[in-house]
This record gives sequence, structure tokens and C-alpha cells, in this order.
Amino acid sequence: MNRFLNDVRKYYDYEVRAAKSALKTEVADSFLNWIWWVLDPLFTMAIYYVVFGHIFKSKEPNFTVFLFIGLTMWGFFSKNVQQSVKLVKKNKSIIAKVYIPKFVLLFTNMMVVGFKMLISWGIVVLMMCVLRVKLSLYVFAFIPIMLVLVIVTFGFSMIMLHFGVFIEDLSNVVSLLFKLLYYATGIFYSIQNRVEPDHPLAARLLYNCNPMALLITDMRNVLIYQTGPNWRGLCVWTLIGLVLSVIGVRIMYKNENSYVKVI
Repeated sequence: MNRFLNDVRKYYDYEVRAAKSALKTEVADSFLNWIWWVLDPLFTMAIYYVVFGHIFKSKEPNFTVFLFIGLTMWGFFSKNVQQSVKLVKKNKSIIAKVYIPKFVLLFTNMMVVGFKMLISWGIVVLMMCVLRVKLSLYVFAFIPIMLVLVIVTFGFSMIMLHFGVFIEDLSNVVSLLFKLLYYATGIFYSIQNRVEPDHPLAARLLYNCNPMALLITDMRNVLIYQTGPNWRGLCVWTLIGLVLSVIGVRIMYKNENSYVKVI
């Protein structure tokens, strides 16, 4: 653990510079430049809003904010975990030349995706102001919920980062699993209102086994519905995320010398 903390401090500046470089490269040849980071989530939200808000006539209060919260949090988790599978192979030109702890690649990727998430949260705040969504003191639970999201994302991503080096088809398997998980997370519907009344056991399984279902529901509760989060569930997933993080980091340190040979 001391080695991990020392490496975090040692490579922090590199992670920030690499994240900035990745963001600049991403929009370097684009006419609209960084504006795409705003338009992309807006267009995605608009499509889902039309489909589920009007065609399927969702009755969720403040459905626009409800939907955008789910899309924002899911995007951060899913993009980082899925991209982590090929992260080492994607950066093999760097890894082959200089030594860097492989979690540095993940931190850099999380900074890039996290920056875009901040833009989405800015849009959420603007929507809440326009729609005059009432707030309560529970809004301060936003911070611990986001911390749990980052911890859980890092934990799962570290595991995927390691096994992605050795299992060639892992990215396809993860992609299929995330398609299933996407519809089981309650991004465009409420598990409490749609699933729990008729299938209480299925609803409990979704909350207990799917961290994103819990986190998205809690975030909606504190931002839209003026109710508190599930503190017990947050503590459980914090512990699980920390355990996965420790396991992932230890596996990485133990096997990272063999990564170059494999890729």
C-alpha cells in the first residue's frame, strides 16, 4: 500500500498532463472543438427523453433531470470499466519504452472521462435551476455518493485492466454484460416504481448486486426527491470497492513485468 501511495504522488503530474493531452487530441481535428462534449450528452438525453418520456410516457417527476442523472453516472462507470480492458494494449508503445505503474493509465483515463462527467453535471445543475427543482440538506450527500462511484469504478477497472492483458476476448464479454447491466440499472425508469411493486425480489437483487442501481437511485433521491441515500448500501459498496482496488493493485504490481511480454 505504501508503494501505491508513493506512486500516486510521484506520477500525479504525469497523469494530469496526459489527461489534458488526451482531451486536446480528441477535439484537435473537430470544427466544434470542445462543444461536442456538451452536445454529445445533450443529444443522447434528447433521444431517450423523446423515446421514454413521450412515446412510452414515463410518469417520473422531473424526468429530464431524472434521466440525465442516470446517463451521467452510468457513462462514467461503464466507459472506464470497458476501456480499462484494453488500456494496457492501447498504451503498449509507452509501456515498452518506460516504466510506469499500470494504474497510472487508469487514473489518466478516469480523469478524461471524469472531466466530461463534470460537464454533464453542469448541465444537470442548469436543468434543475430551469425546472426549479427543490433542494434539501440531503443534497450534500452528493459528495459521498460520488466518492463511492469513483472507488467502485476504480476497483472494477483495475481487475479488468489486469485480465484484459491475458484474455483476448474479454472486451467482447464485458461489452455484452454491460448491455444487459444497462437495462438492469434503471437509467430510464425507476426500479422502485416499475419493478418493486410486482417483483420485490428482483428489485432487491438489483439494489444489492448492482452498485450502479443503488448509486443512481440514491443520487436521484438526494437531488430530486429530498430524501436520504441508503447509507448502509453505500458503506457496503465502499468496502467492496476498496477490496477490489487493493486486490487489483496487488495483482498489477505482481504481474506488470509480464505485461510487455504478453502484448
